[in-house]
Amino acid sequence: MTGAQLCTNEEGATVVEFAIVAPLFLLLLIGIMDVGQMVYGKSVLTGAVHRAARDSSLETRNTSEADASVLDAIRPVLPGVTIKTSRTSYYDFADVGRAEKWNDTNANAVCDAGETFTDENRNGQWDQDVGQKDSAGTANDVVVYKVTATFKPVFLVPFLPKMWSERTLAATAVTKNEPFGNQTSYGATAGSCS
Repeated sequence: MTGAQLCTNEEGATVVEFAIVAPLFLLLLIGIMDVGQMVYGKSVLTGAVHRAARDSSLETRNTSEADASVLDAIRPVLPGVTIKTSRTSYYDFADVGRAEKWNDTNANAVCDAGETFTDENRNGQWDQDVGQKDSAGTANDVVVYKVTATFKPVFLVPFLPKMWSERTLAATAVTKNEPFGNQTSYGATAGSCS
């Protein structure tokens, strides 16, 4: 074959085009599968957390079983996942995320040394959140249940930084415990910020 014939020959052009397009297409495909796994995992996690929160609001609750049910639900979707759970109980919905009341004499929105406060959860210190940490609450209490799931994606996208090789998903559910008894009354004591 002469040089002129070689320049006009189009045999094998498709192979060259495929070699250019294939890596980009595969990268896009892996990226879509990675995002799909994350979105599906978030959906399954949210459903499992809501179901566990409902189960935990009953008198016959077992919070360890509820936490295990979340892990059992999410494990097939996110292999190798680890979860962290937390429960915070409140007297009613108005207390969720509320700080303990204090006399902010200098109006700087900080409980400064010497300012007095009402210790609503009776732990001896002023708290930014009045809730009882690590508590499933008693009858009629409002409970905020949070689950954080950490996992390594099945379809790890190439060329991304190492810090993105581990993903974290979170889900929260707020429920009110069933009225299976009288709600424990919360008391308060006076305190002074330090």
